[in-house]
Amino acid sequence: MSLQNNRIVVVDALRGFALAGIVLVHFVEQFLGGPIPQEETGVMLQGIPDYIIMGILQIFFIGKFFALFSILFGLSFYIQMESAATRGQPYMLRFLWRLIILLVIGLFHSLFYRGDILTVYVAVGLFLPLFYRLSNKWILSISCILLFGIGRFLIFGLHGSEGFFGLMEFEQDSEFSKAYFRILKEGTLLRVFHDNITNGLLMKIEYQFGIFNRGYLTFALFLVGMLLGRIQLFTRLKELQRKLKEYMWYSLGFGLVCLVLVAVLFSQASQPINFDSWYIMIALHTMDLMNLGLTGFIMIGFLLIYIGKRGHWLTILAPYGRMALTNYVCQSLIGTFIYYGWGLNLLAEVRNLYTFLFGFLIIAFQVIISKWWLTKFYYGPLEWLWRCLTWWKWMPFVRS
Repeated sequence: MSLQNNRIVVVDALRGFALAGIVLVHFVEQFLGGPIPQEETGVMLQGIPDYIIMGILQIFFIGKFFALFSILFGLSFYIQMESAATRGQPYMLRFLWRLIILLVIGLFHSLFYRGDILTVYVAVGLFLPLFYRLSNKWILSISCILLFGIGRFLIFGLHGSEGFFGLMEFEQDSEFSKAYFRILKEGTLLRVFHDNITNGLLMKIEYQFGIFNRGYLTFALFLVGMLLGRIQLFTRLKELQRKLKEYMWYSLGFGLVCLVLVAVLFSQASQPINFDSWYIMIALHTMDLMNLGLTGFIMIGFLLIYIGKRGHWLTILAPYGRMALTNYVCQSLIGTFIYYGWGLNLLAEVRNLYTFLFGFLIIAFQVIISKWWLTKFYYGPLEWLWRCLTWWKWMPFVRS
């Protein structure tokens, strides 16, 4: 197997691993796409196992696997650009057209699930071509500035915490959160669609580009993915094994220090949390740094296991990662049907212990189906459609 093929396999396996973490978070959060009202959490938190699962997700999953997914998006952009350059083909406009197609897929996904990330990837991915030709030093500097919270602090300094549309109601027991919960619990499918595509998109803009800083972090992680592609990390894993071990422990130490600081900062904050203070902005930023540190630990740990003597079993995630777009959208269709009122209506009716197991069952199902599918077809359904529309060509689909 060539070095190129090895690189592709490890990247696909890592993407599958990232998607698996996202699925677990979504199923335990019950696809709410926002805070659940306190009065509705009784069934979800019935015993110690439920609290342990929520604690594990908060520390090791929430914010980490989306960050990993974002790094891999930036890496994919770099690979596509380099591949086109090798063939002597211009790709900038083709990439922008590719994002427009992804936007359509993301908007469809957003109808079902407010927490869709594809539309955010399009919004910030539009700027990636502007950075492609910059030197590594410039890309590293810009990504560090973004990672250290310049977006959040500028927005808060200039605009405060009011939000762009007056919808800054992310508190657990706000009337806005309660109203959305009732729509998911009692509304028809069309009612859910309407709220997700109107209030949902406005709330997403608030959350991604307001004081919660997620959009700025996402773009910084895209740049990190580009840098990893430039230094050819995934083709040099054996060569860099010792350094990777060092960086893994540094990342873990940094993440744990930030975790302690987060606990201290929020324990001293007035309750309920008031976002209209520099103190809370610093606390939120410390949480972002904690997520980044633990993301680094998780990613490097995966890569080190992969190249270890017994790491070959992780390749089982490669087909799952190759079909990441299809699997991402499908897990939301399955999850929203299970939880929302237009489906089985299990929202806030199942404890965390069982929703965590739901997530594992969905992952196992999609891993098996993905492996079988790619023995019959060259691409996942959405991947094939995306590729055909990108190049305006009928791509081969069924394996002979």
